[in-house]
Amino acid sequence: MKLHFYGGASEVGRSAIMVRDERSFLFDYGIKIDNNTMEYPTGVPDVDAVLLSHAHLDHSGSVPVIYTEQSVPTFGTEGTLMLSELLLEDALNIAKKEHRYPKFHKKQLGTMLNRYVRMSYGKPYEFGNYTLSMYDAGHICGSAITLIERHRAQSNKRIVYTGDFKLQHQYLHSGAKKVASDVLIIESTYAGREHADRNQLINNFVGKIRETLDNGGTALVPAFAIGRSQEIMVMLYKHDLIDYAHLDGMSKEATKIMLKHPDSISDIGALTEAADRINWVEDRTERRRVLEEPAIVITTAGMLNGGPAMDYIRRINSDSHIFLTGYQVEGTNGRTLLERGFIVDNGNRIKVNVPVTKFDFSAHAGDADLHEYIRASSPNTVVCVHGEANATKVFADDLRNEGFDAYAPKVGSTIELDD
Repeated sequence: MKLHFYGGASEVGRSAIMVRDERSFLFDYGIKIDNNTMEYPTGVPDVDAVLLSHAHLDHSGSVPVIYTEQSVPTFGTEGTLMLSELLLEDALNIAKKEHRYPKFHKKQLGTMLNRYVRMSYGKPYEFGNYTLSMYDAGHICGSAITLIERHRAQSNKRIVYTGDFKLQHQYLHSGAKKVASDVLIIESTYAGREHADRNQLINNFVGKIRETLDNGGTALVPAFAIGRSQEIMVMLYKHDLIDYAHLDGMSKEATKIMLKHPDSISDIGALTEAADRINWVEDRTERRRVLEEPAIVITTAGMLNGGPAMDYIRRINSDSHIFLTGYQVEGTNGRTLLERGFIVDNGNRIKVNVPVTKFDFSAHAGDADLHEYIRASSPNTVVCVHGEANATKVFADDLRNEGFDAYAPKVGSTIELDD
């Protein structure tokens, strides 16, 4: 049994990990986007099945490419299917607007959707000498931790791929399921770092939002369309601010999809109420009217790489405040804004002259939770992926010191596993 890494190793983005055994399985097949480039996995492997952990494009964005010459099943939850379709359709539309040649077309996307096998949490699927199971990852709607069980006389093996996960409760998710493993392939986004106390973070966030409104400004909240936008909506609802809030961009359609999948949301009532009371921005004219009075705007894109957020940044008044709410990948506008105070739009550098504050409302596990998951899963081998190079290396070194057989692979490398 071998693991080969077409992406997502010593980097955040383009997750693409193949398990080659009697059958070959591909864990995710995503893309990596920054201001200047769009990076795809380094090859298109022949596989027997794709196992899709969740809809975010760094995990799903290349899956249709597999269907250029193959017609294999993709396994994932119903929520992941609907949200992936939304994001992949949007990726095609953006490529058309930017006059770029996409890596896949509607035909490949259609084949992927037709070959999709809907999985329910905790319900196994038999696939030859393997059993496939998915469990709640606590990350976004439909996100899954995947278990492959290989059945062979005197040589059974359990391979667990976490994808992106979070153990701690959020407003809309109750936390990831801990799954026992022999081989654990674990995300490492926040290896070596801890998240701030969430309750204190929420109180600080809400306080600064109120301060911005009192000053007559716009509280601009760029947020990921899937997961973060809805979490912020419910946060504002819980703190009696929802009536001042406006929802724009792809977050609107994502919210509609999530409301149709209550089994993947721990507090569907709060999300429903927040969606009913928030103000939906329907067009550019309404977008301008929003800025005529103090308001909260939740909009894409979460890392400021395009989306309505860029339009708002150009128009907000000097009493406004930008609230970044999640991880900012190196090379994105969000990271550049935090570190250098400007963004780049259509090749032009734009100085941002309003306060910018980052609030770590991450839906990823912090360092303590990564170690907690590993202890509970009790693997022999740990493979650290989906993290920046130095973080994954230090993480793997620490785990080896604790007695685990641990790896921090690079893109293009192969790990051979003992039977």
